[in-house]
Amino acid sequence: MKTSIKIGLSLGMLLLLATAAAGQAVNSDSWAATDALGRKVREYKDAGDKKKDKFVGIFYLTWHMGRNDTTSQVKNITEIVRQHPEAMKDYNHPAWGTSKPGIFFWDEPLFGYYKTTDPWVLRKHAEMLADAGIDVVFCDCTNGTLTYSDSYEALMKTWDQAQKDGVKVPKIAFLLPFGAVPNSLVSLRQLYNDVYKPGRYENLWFRWKGKPLIMAYPDNLTDSPEDRAIADFFTFRPGQPDYVNGPFPNRNDQWSWLEIYPQHGYVKGPDGGFEQVSVGLAQNTSFAFKGHCNAFNTKETFGRNFSMLNGFDPRVDGYLYGWNFQEQWNRAFELDPELVFVTEWNEFIAGQWLPEHGWDGFPFSFVDLFDSNHSRDIEPNKSWGDKGDAYYLQLVDNVRKFKGMTPPEKASAPQTIKIGKADGWDDVAPYFASYKGNTMHRDHRGRYDQYYTNNTGRNDIVGAKVARDADNVYFYVETADKLTPATDRNWMMLFIDVDRDKATGWNGYDLIVNRTSPHGKKAVIEKNVGGRWEWEAVGESKFAVNGNKLELAIAKQLMNLTGDDVDIEFKWNDNMQENGNIMDFYVNGDTAPGGRFNYVYTTKPK
Repeated sequence: MKTSIKIGLSLGMLLLLATAAAGQAVNSDSWAATDALGRKVREYKDAGDKKKDKFVGIFYLTWHMGRNDTTSQVKNITEIVRQHPEAMKDYNHPAWGTSKPGIFFWDEPLFGYYKTTDPWVLRKHAEMLADAGIDVVFCDCTNGTLTYSDSYEALMKTWDQAQKDGVKVPKIAFLLPFGAVPNSLVSLRQLYNDVYKPGRYENLWFRWKGKPLIMAYPDNLTDSPEDRAIADFFTFRPGQPDYVNGPFPNRNDQWSWLEIYPQHGYVKGPDGGFEQVSVGLAQNTSFAFKGHCNAFNTKETFGRNFSMLNGFDPRVDGYLYGWNFQEQWNRAFELDPELVFVTEWNEFIAGQWLPEHGWDGFPFSFVDLFDSNHSRDIEPNKSWGDKGDAYYLQLVDNVRKFKGMTPPEKASAPQTIKIGKADGWDDVAPYFASYKGNTMHRDHRGRYDQYYTNNTGRNDIVGAKVARDADNVYFYVETADKLTPATDRNWMMLFIDVDRDKATGWNGYDLIVNRTSPHGKKAVIEKNVGGRWEWEAVGESKFAVNGNKLELAIAKQLMNLTGDDVDIEFKWNDNMQENGNIMDFYVNGDTAPGGRFNYVYTTKPK
């Protein structure tokens, strides 16, 4: 009897713990966002319920490593052409440097010219891709026999820890050379023996049809015991390289990585549906070169601003609006596959080639990437300023439409909170969870002569709540460890979008708390002035810190809220560095939720 009781209690405790953990999982589906172009990311009411067996993968580049050459400088095509427009007519112009053929970035990534061995960057990627609903990254191993083991080791180690910290990290798969060539066989055997056979990081493997997936050709595997084991171990989906002419596929087990519109469906099932469809941002081909790919710096290539149905976006900044990307997503919705393969996250670099190297540009070619319009990266960049995340949020919007969303948790009943007690929040819902463990500091070499440090991670925000009564709205936030002193610069700032209208306030935020350090037991509430980073004090808030918990109350009158309902967006940020730059939310300190996302607290009926 005693044994039975102990077992029952243990199971009960496990159930309670599991329920508590599930209740505090990060759920990015419940977050809101509006980009700098005014495009609002769809929410649950627009996307509907989660759909069964829908997946989104993204082409991911782990080969940002480069030589250990700390004397060479990074070269940026966009900067060179801006400063030396004549250089586009001269392969030997000094601005291109003396190393031939040179390697160039089309622009600087938001996180700098990083290496893909940098755990700080890899953790950022893990969270951003998880928040976007990405299920799998396909690591690019299509060049020779290179699998970039140093990078995938760093990736798996970092993402394994992120998963332990509650991040729903994408799973990992590999895309090998586009053909049953000797290089592909070498890479296939190497990955199998290094990662899969010993069962390393099995929690990160992406499985398809019951086995780990690899985009590789099994054709030249031999009849040796080792190769037979490899053949039985994976689900093979060989990569189809061509993206200009069809008919595709040319074998019934292939998947695609990029195509022009209208894309084809791959691996047709018995019910007539498709396993996979690719969705790209741009394609380095044109009507003049229809039949093969060509340099992206040639005339009228199908850049970000291109649509097969509507032509080229005539606006100077037309590359920002994603006509090409959206047209391809619309085709994916039409074909409704099991998995959408998005090209791409983070390529950023391209070689500079002469005609004798086999490309069409004159006097030289940038083949895969060239400039803002002629590139395929979704990862935010620096030169677009506050529009640098436009494609990231367009990705989020379309993933939500394709996969559906989980419904938001309802707000609990009105409740008065006694500030300073920190004990009245137990029955308040929802709990707005945030990732633990993401205030790690950065100390890592970048490409060539670049070196990066970032020590801004300070208070690790892990969750928040909101409550209300007839007179006040109450805010609660907790961190992983004891909060630092409230006198710290930009300490635990609360941003509130009172009317959920991005046309008012700074990026929609009408109120900010703690921009000015609290004094005594009062936090300073400021109202935005004119949409810029200008604020004026309009009141104070009761405010209390208890260890790792902070709570405050704001009068509804100060928030211009009337009636019983509350419908707001908000976020917490600690240690912002570039005041007035919303892209700082991706880079410095800790922000909950990440980047441009906001939590939504609403009592209005759905």
